[in-house]
Amino acid sequence: MADATGSSTKTDAWTEVRDAITTRAVLVMVGVLLLQLGFALSYMGAFHAPEPHRIPITLVAPQAVRADLVARLDALPGDPLHVTPVQDREKARARLLERKTDAALIVSVTGRTDTLLVASAGGPSAADAATKIVQAVERTQNRALVVRDIRSPAAGDSRGLSSFYLVLSWTIGGYLAASALNMAAGSKRPTLLRSLVRLAAMLPYALVSGIGGAIIVGPVLHCLPGAFWELVGIGTLVVFASGAVGVALQSLAGTIGLGLTILIFTILGNPSSGGVYPASLLPPFWAAIGQALPPGAGTTVVRNTVYFDGNNITGALWILGAWAFGGIVVAILSAALRDRQQRPRTEAAAPTGPGPRPDAG
Repeated sequence: MADATGSSTKTDAWTEVRDAITTRAVLVMVGVLLLQLGFALSYMGAFHAPEPHRIPITLVAPQAVRADLVARLDALPGDPLHVTPVQDREKARARLLERKTDAALIVSVTGRTDTLLVASAGGPSAADAATKIVQAVERTQNRALVVRDIRSPAAGDSRGLSSFYLVLSWTIGGYLAASALNMAAGSKRPTLLRSLVRLAAMLPYALVSGIGGAIIVGPVLHCLPGAFWELVGIGTLVVFASGAVGVALQSLAGTIGLGLTILIFTILGNPSSGGVYPASLLPPFWAAIGQALPPGAGTTVVRNTVYFDGNNITGALWILGAWAFGGIVVAILSAALRDRQQRPRTEAAAPTGPGPRPDAG
């Protein structure tokens, strides 16, 4: 009797284990493991050894030495700089504030002290890297260098990272909201009507998110003062783009779609965004994809709007708009095709010919 009881207990325990760890649960855990490893690989691959590569720099120098200086700076070992010569200091300053360059070297005509203009609000890492490279070159020529930061971050944004973290919060919030809508429906693949409702629901959520983010970085923390309503608009677009892509991918692939969204926005998008290191300091893969993904485009739009009067943001806005539009199109088409495929099955399953009505009897 005791043996039978013990055997029954073991059987019940094994049944509990099997019920707790189903094949689906194992597959989900494997997916989470892959995302975890991908997160580690992407972030450490991008950040573990930043090396300058073709940092855009503008040069103002006497005509007699200009061509020689351009050739010498462009030929530095490792190709750390990409030099564009201009005629005068004002043009160099304008290029810096228009975000066409990361630094501007002004070579003195008479003395041996040159000036390097930077705008660290556009990303301190690029300004620091350009400064170190130019300082090393100047030392080899027995020249002195004065560094002037003509556009530094706000007092509450000491390392210039607030734009990156703001966009990070917006993108994560967007795809988590889409995931919440999916889970609330029991993770069922949405019909066309349900997809339209989910996309419509993302609009007020995105607007509130944009307002909330602008309040936090503005009046509350003074990280990114000014441009309040511009930030609201940018935040609305970023959150909606993230949410629309989340709706689309979960419509296509269900729970796996959430993993794909995390892959795009967090694992690939964040380290390549230019928030911590610009493209000129990232390995080639991350440098290539950064501005094509919403986190990179969003960070560029926020920084350039707050600190540089909205210069050089058109391309990034088109990128965000393309992701939002693509999410809408994919979500609608996938749901419409699924509805069309299911309709013949429903019609085939319906009873045909004469027979008793369902309420007969």
